[in-house]
Amino acid sequence: MAKISIGPMPYMSVMPTVLVGANVNGKPNYMTAAWATTDCMAPTMICIALNKSRFTAKGIEENKTFSINIPSTKQVVETDHCGLVSGNNEDKSKVFTSSYGKLKTAPLAQECPVNIECKLFRSVDCGSHLLYIGEVVEIHADETVLTDKKPDVAKLQPIVYAQATYFGVGKEAGKAFSAGKNYHK
Repeated sequence: MAKISIGPMPYMSVMPTVLVGANVNGKPNYMTAAWATTDCMAPTMICIALNKSRFTAKGIEENKTFSINIPSTKQVVETDHCGLVSGNNEDKSKVFTSSYGKLKTAPLAQECPVNIECKLFRSVDCGSHLLYIGEVVEIHADETVLTDKKPDVAKLQPIVYAQATYFGVGKEAGKAFSAGKNYHK
C-alpha cells in the first residue's frame, strides 16, 4: 500500500465527543471537546486538552474540579451547540439540567448517560492548549446503559468525532485481548 506524507496535524481517526463541565463565576458551563482520554489506571485519571482561551478553563482553574459528561447520539444537537457558543457570550447553564456529586463544584449534565467527576491533578501547558489531568473521584451512570455494572457502549450510544462529523458507534468488530489469539504466523 503506497503512503504519502500529509504533514503534522491534530489527527486521530476517531475521538470521543464529551462535554466538559465546570462552574465559572458560580454557574455551570459545558463545552464540547473531542480531545479527551484515559491516562492512568491507578489512581484513575483522565485528561482533556482545552485551548487556553476557553471560558471553561477559567472554571477549572478557579475550582480545581471539572466533569466529563458523555452524551449519547440523542444529545448531538445540544452537544454541538455547546461547542459552537462560548460561555463568554452566552449563558449555557440551562442547556442541560445540572446536579452536583461528591465534589460540589463540578456540574453534571443529567441528560448525559454517564458523568465523571474529576479533581484537578495537574495542568500542563502544551502550547496552544492546556492539558488538564483529572483524578476520577466518582462516575455516575444511568442504570439503563450498564451491563454488569459497567457502561455498555452499545446501550450508551456515545458520539464519536472524526473529520468535523459526528458518528454513532457501529457494530462490534472483535473482542479486545481475545481476537489476536486467532493470529497465525
